Amino acid sequence: MRKIFSVILILILTFGCNGNSPSQKGANTMTEQKRSTRIATFAGGCFWCVQSDFKKVPGVIQVVSGYTGGSGENPTYETYGRTGHVEAVQIAYDPEKISYEQLLDIFWRHIDPTDGGGQFVDRGPHYRSVIFYHDEDQRKAAERSKQDLDQSVKFARPVATEILPATRFYEAESYHQDYDSKNPLHYQLYRSGSGRDRFREKVWGGETDTVPSNNGRACVKPGEATLKKILTPLQYQVTQQEATEPPFRNEYWDNKREGIYVDVVSGEPLFSSRDKYDSGTGWPSFTRPLEPGNIVERDDNRLFSRRTEVRSRHGDSHLGHVFPDGPGPTGLRYCMNSAALRFIPREDLEKEGYGNYVRIFSED
Repeated sequence: MRKIFSVILILILTFGCNGNSPSQKGANTMTEQKRSTRIATFAGGCFWCVQSDFKKVPGVIQVVSGYTGGSGENPTYETYGRTGHVEAVQIAYDPEKISYEQLLDIFWRHIDPTDGGGQFVDRGPHYRSVIFYHDEDQRKAAERSKQDLDQSVKFARPVATEILPATRFYEAESYHQDYDSKNPLHYQLYRSGSGRDRFREKVWGGETDTVPSNNGRACVKPGEATLKKILTPLQYQVTQQEATEPPFRNEYWDNKREGIYVDVVSGEPLFSSRDKYDSGTGWPSFTRPLEPGNIVERDDNRLFSRRTEVRSRHGDSHLGHVFPDGPGPTGLRYCMNSAALRFIPREDLEKEGYGNYVRIFSED
């Protein structure tokens, strides 16, 4: 039984896993990616968590959970441990947007590299951490990265993560893919009890993943402890707990100044005043995003209705919802919470580091 950390959680996980019918899809699904795409394969314990962490990274195109590193063909969730496979993820990424070295840095920050017997509450060799290299350049980069980490002052124990040649990768059952978004309550219950995030906060503290956003600006999501310090209670409730602020009693619903709106957590650009309009709802509304690549849309079936939630890609902040009742030219209404946004006035764009957006206010 996987992910055992309390009797209550055992029962919950048993019900959750047995309530789905696995569907083995077979071997490596990344082989048909476009030629410019590169592949990276990492094992870092629970593949639900590793997939969730990497799919938020800009430059990452796709992340698949699966099994690799063992013997025998077509391992399943029931058999992979017995055949020497480990839970792993295979990542398709754009090397022009993110490097393999950057992926390694992110990998180290989301695991305990000194634990050779598993990861956090998940014990056994099938949960150990491994970097599977696909060519000689990856092997050298992984070795250098591991050596640098070993020589740092982050850990008292030596790095135990293995570096092995990549072997055939088998995609895990469909119910394991994107588990964090398919089963958010179940996933958060597991993750919060696993100790993964507490370990990450203890070791790395305020140091977080920093990778270039789509427009070249660095976007950073602080750690949990830092978030609670820098955000107001309302900002935290909206961005981290998906709350909704009151209409007509929020900062930007009637803001008419020129400028852009960025994620209050990560700073990534989201919307422009040029696309803002008065929807009559009492919340700031936009017809389209300023940077579509910084927006993630997900089905939201809460409140007994089907809606489309809007989140920021790099900060993973809850922003609001999008509805198909807006004006032209898009016909969309991005209804956002002011508490999830920070407004950068046009005159402050340069000094705030968003100078490349000044031009949009000079266009006819």
